[in-house]
Amino acid sequence: MKTGCAINPDCVDLQHAKAIDETLFDLVNGIEILNSVAPVNYKDQKSEFFKRHYSVEPRFEYRDSPGNAFQLKRQLFNLPVEKIEDPDLQKIYEDVIVSYADKVDQLQTIGSQEFLYNSLRYFGEPTEKDIRNATFILHLPDSDDDENTMVDASGIQAIMETFAQNEGYEYKLVIDDNMIANALVSGTSVKINTTANIPLIEANALAHHELGVHLVTTLNARAQPLKILSLGCPVNTMTQEGMAILSEYLAGHLSIKRLKVLALRVLAVESMIKEKSFRNTFMMLKEQYGADRNTAFTITSRVYRGGGFTKDYLYLKGFHEVLNAYEEEDGFLNLLCGKTALMHLPQINRLVEKEIFLPPTNITPSFRTPKDNDEIRRFITHAIK
Repeated sequence: MKTGCAINPDCVDLQHAKAIDETLFDLVNGIEILNSVAPVNYKDQKSEFFKRHYSVEPRFEYRDSPGNAFQLKRQLFNLPVEKIEDPDLQKIYEDVIVSYADKVDQLQTIGSQEFLYNSLRYFGEPTEKDIRNATFILHLPDSDDDENTMVDASGIQAIMETFAQNEGYEYKLVIDDNMIANALVSGTSVKINTTANIPLIEANALAHHELGVHLVTTLNARAQPLKILSLGCPVNTMTQEGMAILSEYLAGHLSIKRLKVLALRVLAVESMIKEKSFRNTFMMLKEQYGADRNTAFTITSRVYRGGGFTKDYLYLKGFHEVLNAYEEEDGFLNLLCGKTALMHLPQINRLVEKEIFLPPTNITPSFRTPKDNDEIRRFITHAIK
């Protein structure tokens, strides 16, 4: 087995991989599900839904889907991955190509009934265990750690800027007036919702979540000799979001309220699959679980966007799996190499050892210097099975 591929330009294995890597990147770079399922008329539909006293189903509109799906998938499957000599690297390329073919199917069906089927095929759906975990969290008493100090978009921006500058991150802050989330990272752009108004503990958690993991893994991926970890391992959402919640927890900013929002997302996905009625899911969150109308609308919109987006149940599940890996798995920090998935950690660890992948240069601050959580918080997080 050849070693030192990342620093040895004569390594045949890396030369084959680089040719495939460049072609694959050119084919699928820019395919981004989250941007594509973001409704372009979100604010208008929210206003109309409230104005009509929750009596109408929102009609979300989306950007046009790109290109010829059949042609793109044919080009993907024609890539000669069998020429990659390293079996660990070949396995990752094979899995990523299959996952992007599935993503293309999702993109082509946004706004139609088929989108839910493709979302279920890619992300899956909540299991009975996921529902039990969510129900357990929702039965927890509210905590007094949810302080009353509120932070608006400008306050979140200040927290984000301080965080990024202290860590020396490359970033660009963008204020967006048509977002569902309070903040998100796209590339090296950190987008903040103009209407965001959240408790200070959540604002700090948001910085550790978005910058500490999503921006960190973007920057580390861009430093790799291969672009595959910028494209992302299959269903890396569960691992990436799990690490982001773990970052909130290890920083001491994961509140009971935040856990309850993650639990409500699980139940909202289940309701969306069964009920297929925006209004019914919204009313369940509001009337049965006591969510305020803005929170209920945000959560419901997240799971109904595109035609039925099941991704949101993975946050809680991902947190459980990543917490276990953090405490048990060797080489855990190599998950920060890029947009990785826990299922590929053995391959990633071996590829780092062989110097085909570089170890992460940016380390999530809360992973580097974790804070002690109280006994109650430790019990709750470890009770999620």
